[in-house]
Amino acid sequence: MDIKNIPFGTTDWSTILPTEHRGERGMAYWRTCHFGTVRVRMVEYSPDYLADHWCLKGHILLCLEGELHTELEDGRQFVLKPGMSYQVADDEESHRSYTINGAKLFIVD
Repeated sequence: MDIKNIPFGTTDWSTILPTEHRGERGMAYWRTCHFGTVRVRMVEYSPDYLADHWCLKGHILLCLEGELHTELEDGRQFVLKPGMSYQVADDEESHRSYTINGAKLFIVD
């Protein structure tokens, strides 16, 4: 991620309309802003959400609410609780996430 030519600004996430993204199970609701080449999202996963693909995109992800389970294609698994984050580079390690009771995330990619 290369952050350049973005003036100071604030974001009121409650004013950004969510878009729906169906998972293998459940739904993801994204509130998305683009700042140059940087995408910033507030994402809410419904209970019983499971991603419908293995992701190779790099992210910095912060869990705000709930509990997020992330598995890597090699079998390793991680659990994020509020206040925990993960980071992964583009094309590094395939990953996908699921949640049992729902989760709210802040994601930069």
